[in-house]
Amino acid sequence: MTTQGEPDQTVAGQDGTAARPRRFGPGRRRTALWCALAIAAAGTGWVVSRPNPGDLIPGLGSTSGHSKKAQPAPGLASEQPLTESQAFTADHYFPSQRTVDQAGFQAHRTAAREGGDCTEILADRDHDPLHGAGCQAYLSVAFTNADQQVVGSVTVLRFADEQSAQKARQALTDPAALAFLTAESAAPSPSPTPSPTATAGTTASPGTPAGTTPPPSPTTPAPKPAGVARIEPVGHYLTVTVSRYTDQRTTLTAGDQTLDKATRALSYAARAPFLWM
Repeated sequence: MTTQGEPDQTVAGQDGTAARPRRFGPGRRRTALWCALAIAAAGTGWVVSRPNPGDLIPGLGSTSGHSKKAQPAPGLASEQPLTESQAFTADHYFPSQRTVDQAGFQAHRTAAREGGDCTEILADRDHDPLHGAGCQAYLSVAFTNADQQVVGSVTVLRFADEQSAQKARQALTDPAALAFLTAESAAPSPSPTPSPTATAGTTASPGTPAGTTPPPSPTTPAPKPAGVARIEPVGHYLTVTVSRYTDQRTTLTAGDQTLDKATRALSYAARAPFLWM
């Protein structure tokens, strides 16, 4: 029975019993769900396509304003890696702002030099133990420890292969054959002032022809400063490390391990960049 004027919400069955209210089937519900997802996806795509999506979607951060894309550093626009010969520089492997801090020994770089002619680093060019070894380039770095009492000189020699480096190691029996680099020796030498020479009419030393300079009188060479050295091959490189006291003392106290400690630390710092090459 229904109230007058109220529409009948049920449909009678054949047996006269009341039928259940109509409901949407599973297929219609699924269709409605897909429509809702499509509308949401379209709205998200519109937001992301805006010039500044970060201003509309929380969590992306603001992308408006005058922000610019990051530009590559000058000289690295091509993003090409350095070749081995290009990277073999003192500033690349031993930058001046980086200190050595190894096993309690601390030191900073005070000078550096490099070149493709390995004879430049010889203490005496008339005696070249590296002759024929195939040295391709060198770099040399001077260090001073934190308390200014120890100075060290590190030289790295580059060869074509490991066999050549081993050959040079056998030939270089005396580390003193390589110049000990210091901040003073690395500084450019002033141009020598030409000395006046004897001319005709100038009194010369007895037994010396006029117009020539007498040879210097023989002197006893000064004793060399005492030092501790290590020569270590690493791959196709050879590292030569020498440590001395700043006061250039020529003898060491028995049991003094200061220079040995410094040489070990600097030698390891010199070999470390080449250990995995």
